[in-house]
Amino acid sequence: MENSYRFFENRDCQYFPCHKGLENFNCMFCYCPFYLSEKCPGNPTFIRRENGEIIKDCTDCNFPHRPESYDVIIKWIMHENRHRTFSEEIRKKAVPARPTENENNES
Repeated sequence: MENSYRFFENRDCQYFPCHKGLENFNCMFCYCPFYLSEKCPGNPTFIRRENGEIIKDCTDCNFPHRPESYDVIIKWIMHENRHRTFSEEIRKKAVPARPTENENNES
């Protein structure tokens, strides 16, 4: 598969391949955007340590590295971005948006 905005295979990475079982290995999402999410389309396992801490183990998951997963990941990121909330502290720090080119040309 050819490298593009949807696919990138980094065979020079010291960890390549970090998961087994894929012919076309997409490194685009090297760090899985679902890692911090309890629910994800992959197949993680959850490990409970003796101290009660839970760890999400994605060792046997290759979902973000399958080329066909790109659209699902982008759709999820866009959804999460539209529905995220910001603290009052960040709302106070936020600066007004700059007009876009389209807004400048409408005047």
